Amino acid sequence: MGQGSPGTLKDRDSTMSKNKLQRYEEVRLLENVFEYTDFQNPGKTTPKGEWREKVFRNPRPILLELACGKGDYALNLAKKFPDQNFVGVDIKGARLWKGATRAKEQGIDNLRFLRIFIDHLDQYFAAGEVDEIWITFPDPYPKSKREKKRLTSPRFLELYRKVLKNGGDIHLKTDSDSLFHYSLSTVKEEKGEILDRVDDIYRDRPGDELLSIKTYYEKKHLEAGKTIKYLRFRLAQD
Repeated sequence: MGQGSPGTLKDRDSTMSKNKLQRYEEVRLLENVFEYTDFQNPGKTTPKGEWREKVFRNPRPILLELACGKGDYALNLAKKFPDQNFVGVDIKGARLWKGATRAKEQGIDNLRFLRIFIDHLDQYFAAGEVDEIWITFPDPYPKSKREKKRLTSPRFLELYRKVLKNGGDIHLKTDSDSLFHYSLSTVKEEKGEILDRVDDIYRDRPGDELLSIKTYYEKKHLEAGKTIKYLRFRLAQD
């Protein structure tokens, strides 16, 4: 390696950090992003209960993509279903910046992004305000001591129950065998209903219009030879 290489790598890392910080600043100014990361400020108002009336300004269904990253799934769903409203939810501002700017550039007006911690979801949506939830390639948190962080753990399922309408579907796409089987067992233990199960999407449902949407991370998983799995389920009614 030449003498200039370390400096070049250092410069590249510095540029990446600057770009990330710049995106954190810019995402706050994007009109299609709602950012709420200070939960200690009691004076902040949220769109809770007002997403249809004041945010989207229509009575259409609301679908969430949780842990949306760059919003690939939400973007594609919003384009396929212009008669529905979509909200991509994540805490990573630089990633949301990517999805939000793409949505603006493509003129997608039925998509918004919400920068929050997902375990505060019920602070931003009223009971029954959400029609469906998509969970796309979340961190599987394979260590048992971090089970509560899994987005299909009992505490998160209870959270979804608070905001979903009765009979609202939850969709999970994952490359993780452990998360897939954990989710199956957890839904059953919580008296939920498994509506659809696909153990290998690209073997069993290669032409499925919804399931064949590929996110940035899904493409990487496929390149690594991983199998993509899918669940659709409903929670037990109160």
